[in-house]
Amino acid sequence: MTAYTGSADQEHGDARMHAVMRRQRLQDFIFHKTTMLFAASVLFVLLGIIVSLIQGSLPAFKEFGAAFVSTAEWDPVDDKYGALIPIAGTLITSVIALVIAFPISFGIALFLTEICPVWLRRPMGTAVELLAGVPSIIYGMWGLFVFAPMFGDHVQPFLKETVGHLPFIGPLFSGPTMGLGVLTAGIILAVMIIPFIASVMRDVFEVVPAVLKESAYGLGCTRWEVVRKVVLPYTKTGVVGGVMLGLGRALGETMAVTFVIGNAHELPKSLFDAGNSISSTLANEFAEAASDLHLASLYALGLILFAITFIVLSAAKLMLAGMARKEGAK
Repeated sequence: MTAYTGSADQEHGDARMHAVMRRQRLQDFIFHKTTMLFAASVLFVLLGIIVSLIQGSLPAFKEFGAAFVSTAEWDPVDDKYGALIPIAGTLITSVIALVIAFPISFGIALFLTEICPVWLRRPMGTAVELLAGVPSIIYGMWGLFVFAPMFGDHVQPFLKETVGHLPFIGPLFSGPTMGLGVLTAGIILAVMIIPFIASVMRDVFEVVPAVLKESAYGLGCTRWEVVRKVVLPYTKTGVVGGVMLGLGRALGETMAVTFVIGNAHELPKSLFDAGNSISSTLANEFAEAASDLHLASLYALGLILFAITFIVLSAAKLMLAGMARKEGAK
């Protein structure tokens, strides 16, 4: 009787264990499919955006063909459109912003992680992160009403009288000193993306194992040598990611650029000239597009901006992959 009872208890325990395992497998299946659906939804949304942009821009590309990208004319009255001016304005302002923002962001991140006193590190880091949350329209209003008048009255005349007389680069700093223009837009974009890049760089610098840096200091390396030979090689992927994040923000920024770029459909001959960008053109004209061809041309600009961003990010990935292969070869 005792043996029978023990056998029954064992069978009951086995049945309970199998039931628990079936429930766990069901939970894992549901969890797997749910998370896969969440991940796939991002791709579905991305595909939906691409399809809608392509459908909306087809009339413009059918009308103008590939010349749409290389044509500078933008005339809503005669329904003739070209994307060269907005593309040039987008690339120029983004490059200016990146050239200014990268060294400043690197210096901020380096100071916060390697030089800053401990008691000051948290307040300054929080301040940098708070700057990243300031709405772009605030930057635009500050740029229009505060920075642009000061820049046009003091900085642009100085640049024109000094750098403007140098060979080769002198023509870039010529023209009327109005305060508004491509250079002003680039500087405002730089101010906007500095907190993003600096925050990412600071976070990736902090993950470097302390033993690596202490070993380098023990060998007699200076602080700069530690950063150049230990910190940067260890965190280069994160650094490039932070730079690409800032560049993506600069390429797609709308309101701040719209306030200060001048919104002129002309190719800028100097950095002081007014210009236009893809995002500012969309912001100014999308709600007022009078004809179907005008609306299709704006959709085409959006598709071009998407393509530019995709190309930039893909180039960054390829660059990182090439750096990884070189390290493996070494």
